[in-house]
Amino acid sequence: MSDIHSILKQYWGYDAFRPLQEDIIRSTLAGRDTLALMPTGGGKSVTFQVPALAKDGLSIVVTPLIALMKDQTENLKKRRIKAVAVFSGLTAREIDVELNNCIFGGYKFLYISPERIGTDIFRTRVQQMKVNLLVVDEAHCISQWGHDFRPSYLEIASLRDLLPGVPVLAVTATATPAVTDDILLQLRFPQRNILKTSFERENLVYLVRHTEDKLHYLLKTLGSFAGSGIIYTRNRKKTREVAQFLQRNGIEADYYHAGLGQETRSEKHDRWMAGLCRIIVATNAFGMGIDKPDVRFVIHLDVPDTVEAYFQEAGRAGRDLKTAYAVLLYEKADDTKLKQRLRTGFPDEKTIRAVYQALGNFLQVPIGGGRDMPLDFSAERFSYVYRFEMLTAYHALKLIEREGYIQYDEDPKAAAKVHFLVQRDDLYKFQVSNEQFDRFIKLLLRSYTGFFSEYTGIDETMLAKNAKVSVDVIYEYLKKLNRMKIIDYIPRRKQSVITFVRERIDAKYLTLSPANYKVRKEVMQKNIEAVMQYVHGERCRSTMLLEYFGEKDARPCGKCDCCRANKERDITAENRLRIASAVAQHPEADMDTISRELNMNVHKVIEIVRQMKDDGTFPSA
Repeated sequence: MSDIHSILKQYWGYDAFRPLQEDIIRSTLAGRDTLALMPTGGGKSVTFQVPALAKDGLSIVVTPLIALMKDQTENLKKRRIKAVAVFSGLTAREIDVELNNCIFGGYKFLYISPERIGTDIFRTRVQQMKVNLLVVDEAHCISQWGHDFRPSYLEIASLRDLLPGVPVLAVTATATPAVTDDILLQLRFPQRNILKTSFERENLVYLVRHTEDKLHYLLKTLGSFAGSGIIYTRNRKKTREVAQFLQRNGIEADYYHAGLGQETRSEKHDRWMAGLCRIIVATNAFGMGIDKPDVRFVIHLDVPDTVEAYFQEAGRAGRDLKTAYAVLLYEKADDTKLKQRLRTGFPDEKTIRAVYQALGNFLQVPIGGGRDMPLDFSAERFSYVYRFEMLTAYHALKLIEREGYIQYDEDPKAAAKVHFLVQRDDLYKFQVSNEQFDRFIKLLLRSYTGFFSEYTGIDETMLAKNAKVSVDVIYEYLKKLNRMKIIDYIPRRKQSVITFVRERIDAKYLTLSPANYKVRKEVMQKNIEAVMQYVHGERCRSTMLLEYFGEKDARPCGKCDCCRANKERDITAENRLRIASAVAQHPEADMDTISRELNMNVHKVIEIVRQMKDDGTFPSA
């Protein structure tokens, strides 16, 4: 076993672990199944990446978030750690090559989507891998009582049968007590082993502001905040409109959502991360992999569907442990909007079947075919062609995805990839006999490594710049080599991708389980009620959040709007008693005399006296 502190220093540059990280790592290295509950920004990835590096073999990380898989594998590669992600958006050849590399290629991390677990190729290959740890990221997804239940997560328990003796580390930032118990049950923990740090964020000030003019309030609020921040809204169009509104009012801002092109998103993300843009107005697509420490505020213009979502998004503020603010703006119409989301989020069964039938036709997938084929998909065109309301179609597709029929990758972030299909000796012979390709192949080999063992991401624009030719010339060379079976060239994806996880079936045989429809709808109803309790509550905001996640002994923060209002009420009540007592003792005294007697501002005394006269509590002469 390597020294975990040396690993932390070598790959992450830190001298010490954050609270609880080392306890989780040592529990895992001791071979114990472990459930780790840590807040957003608590450093969950380190708790499984360090022990994986400390042992021989490879760690399998199951996560439903394709964007997070890609971010984490790219970050590991930048640290010169061999990692790969396998999910339904890849071609069959890519999956075959990458799984073989996990057996023979010295990889340390294999990230997989839960849908992969049930495939024959994965179940066969995984038994040939030297697996040292099974990680279940976003572990709350395995519980039907959680806010984001995924039936495919139930396959993880069967994976344990293929990997006897391999310890499990389940991690999540959002789990209520009921969800925590369910995770332990579904993952077959032999003993209850929960390591948990408090979800309390002492440096974060939670505020809820009731206002019927959110944009006006936003301007006023931003004028009092320093530093960078995130403004969350649910609507893509609204991100642009709000950013432009702020710009017109002299506030530096930009917008971000999943509908933008990959290059545009990357540019906006990088500018904000580098401090070149102060405020980003975004949908919740902006969040995965965000680790900017100096975010001073997160403002929600729309009320989130769940407490979990709000807690995670608000938690992106103040990761440097300095004071930061989480502000939720509320108006009366938000109650109606939340109820509408419940109706929209669960289209009727007839509509869901119609969407599934239309999807197969739109993508030209025959009944009985299409399994594991990633297909480009435009939600806008799909909705237009089949005359579906776009939000209805989206939620129907997500319900179909939850049932395990498809996987819908809305944000592919897929660069072009190349894998050489011939060995080096055969490639050399090809170059000798095909001189017109020789310089281009040498350019590829000089620019990148790994072509012979794995699919390697390439940038056609950069290659064109280095070769001093047009991008079209690069495309032609790649396509010709692909046709000649020298390389497998996968062009960069520019659209969303849908993959049929199972062969397409007749829509009349589509089944919707109660766990995915009736129970999920009930859970969403309870989630909305919990959010509204938070919005309309008068107790400490931090305490309400912590109690939701099972921390019953939380202390009031003393800083949120409720704590301040309660403190002001207590002070006012005390002052009313003092004024009443002073007036009773000196009935002839004027207000100036009373204020001097009590050492209070005379205007404050007059205001309180007026309130007492209005409610009939002022002592009569």
